[in-house]
Parts: sequence; structure tokens; C-alpha cells
Amino acid sequence: MIAHAHVTDAELEAARRRELAEIERRREMYFSGRKRTPIEGRTAIVVDDGIATGATVRAALKALRRRAPAALILAVPVAANDTIDSLRSEVDQIVCLDTPGWFRGVGAHYADFRQTGYAEVIRFLDAASDFGRGVASGAGDRTDD
Repeated sequence: MIAHAHVTDAELEAARRRELAEIERRREMYFSGRKRTPIEGRTAIVVDDGIATGATVRAALKALRRRAPAALILAVPVAANDTIDSLRSEVDQIVCLDTPGWFRGVGAHYADFRQTGYAEVIRFLDAASDFGRGVASGAGDRTDD
């Protein structure tokens, strides 16, 4: 792809540096003050909203595999069939609800495919952290009469 797009080594290196800096910025924003969840010897389930090419989820799976989970499971509602096939060697199990014959993209399978904002992601991480510490979040406290 790089040769086809006529990207120079210098352009590639500059893009690599920018993206690594962005990854570090997001890591700090999302995980600042939070402990990394230990997964060694545990079952890790990676959930994605859908997979087209699989490049991003493949990177995540490889990173998680290095942390030695007992089992690594990929769960996704919709994905391109050839991509699912190519990911089988990365995981112990795949749960995929639909692999349509003609895959036009993940967003085509949703009525609302808006991006999740940073604040919402942080709110979810905070809720998960509270759950792990046994802090009641108010969800599920309601009783029906």
C-alpha cells in the first residue's frame, strides 16, 4: 500500500511518530490513575462493533495475546467473512452474529453509527472501575412494584 500510494520513508516515519504520540495521548487520557486489569491466566473477551479489514482488532488481539490470557475470545455482531477467517488464528474462539455475503462496511449494519466521544468512553471506564471496586453506580438499584 505504501509503495502504491508513493509514500516516502520520511513521510511514513512522520506519520508513525504522529500516530504513536496520539496513542500515548489517548492512553494517558483514558487510563490516567487506573490500574491495568490483569489478564494473565484469565479469559479475555475483545468486543468490537464490527470488523471490516480487521487491522485494528488484529493489533489489539496481538497485544492482548502477549499478556498471556488463558483464552482469548473475539465477539462481534457483524464482520466481513474473509476478515473473520483471517482472524481465526489470532484467537481461541470467535463469536460473530453475521458475515453478510456483500459487506459494504460496518456502519451499513446500524441505524445509528455515531462515534463514541472521549467523555463517554471515560464515563464507561469510570463505571467499570467502580464496578470492580464494588461501588454501587445506581444502575439496577430500582425495584419494580
